[in-house]
Amino acid sequence: MKVVVIGTGYVGLVSGACFADMGHDVVCVDKDENKIKKLLRGEIPIYEPGLDEIVKRNSQNGRLNFSKVLSDVIHDAQVVLLAVGTPTDASTGRADLQYVFAAAQEVADNLSSQAVIVTKSTVPVGTGAKVLQILKSKCKGLLCDVASNPEFLREGAAIDDFMKPDRIVVGCETEFSKNVMSELYKPLIDKDTPILFTNIPTAELIKYASNAFLATKIAFANEISDICEGVGANVDLVIKGMGMDKRIGGKYMQPGPGYGGSCFPKDTMALTHIATDAGFPTKIVEAVINSNDDRRKRMVSKIVSAAGGSVAGCDISILGLTFKANTDDMRYSPSSVIISRLLAKGANISVYDPEGMNEAKKELTQENIIWCKTARKAIMDSDIVVILTEWDEFKNLDISEVKKLMKGNLVVDLRNILDAKVVEQEGLSYVCLGK
Repeated sequence: MKVVVIGTGYVGLVSGACFADMGHDVVCVDKDENKIKKLLRGEIPIYEPGLDEIVKRNSQNGRLNFSKVLSDVIHDAQVVLLAVGTPTDASTGRADLQYVFAAAQEVADNLSSQAVIVTKSTVPVGTGAKVLQILKSKCKGLLCDVASNPEFLREGAAIDDFMKPDRIVVGCETEFSKNVMSELYKPLIDKDTPILFTNIPTAELIKYASNAFLATKIAFANEISDICEGVGANVDLVIKGMGMDKRIGGKYMQPGPGYGGSCFPKDTMALTHIATDAGFPTKIVEAVINSNDDRRKRMVSKIVSAAGGSVAGCDISILGLTFKANTDDMRYSPSSVIISRLLAKGANISVYDPEGMNEAKKELTQENIIWCKTARKAIMDSDIVVILTEWDEFKNLDISEVKKLMKGNLVVDLRNILDAKVVEQEGLSYVCLGK
């Protein structure tokens, strides 16, 4: 099939590359000329394991192309994916849909053959209907339709999630759009991937409900971790015991410094507005948002407490800046809040992240941050080492070398990735979560 993807961000580029790898003829479109030039040169603007290989392979075989001009490539498209950003509007807390509607308008202005316009971006309930109105106002006489096809991609595992999904969700209202979407996903359906067809509002809500539930599990695990510290329990075993119940499961139940990234923060916030507009405010999701905000502040207090009540003048090494491992994404990362608060308390901060340094510099603009090229340099002469992201590199730290490099002896592990016995055998003081 001929597929056009509007937007070459995380969702758009991964989707376009994977659809090309499934055998479709894909063109990814973006107004950012520099980004398109880089992609044409084979340079990937985001870090996602395996993505560079898929882009390179399908670009070389001619199934994946890039353009900055939609009108040049849309004329015979059968499927057009809207994969533009839907950031949180800072003034309202709602999803900002200006890019979705602008893309839909440009499609309507240039479409000349029958096609299905698919909202791949995460959009509030009712967006698909508005996109259809835009199309109908211009595409009179054309058989064009709208579908909702939310993505469920985990950063760091997006390729597997796309090619081996738990399920495919498609919201559509006509047999035409259902048939087109079935053909689009035929390579995965033929491998027995479950596909769920719903109406458009249901598909739009499935995405928000799924992310809100996962965010709830994370926030719940973090609060259980705090309780464990208060009563002398072990959070790892509590979570393991809970997860053995198939009704609960252990995934997304690891304690940490709070959720972040491009999805959970904005999607939970957007869902509270969807719920309020529907007349049924969601008190649970609102509590999750507040709990996650408090979590970051609590992690600062935990570090300060472990340091004896003050970090003024302390040299603190921060290992990990991205909101999770295997990505360079700094959006809503706990590190931004934690580092800023530690600096405000008078700490001297050295930082290192395997992939997120460039993005982190855009978020953390304070002049007194020392940016280090290796974990070793960040740790050197530090009073305190704080682990914020669960990168494998940090899981495999040589603790004896850490001891030699530090001038202090405190390790604060906010991901529970180190072995307490190994750390303490080296004479270091070890503080983690839920124990």
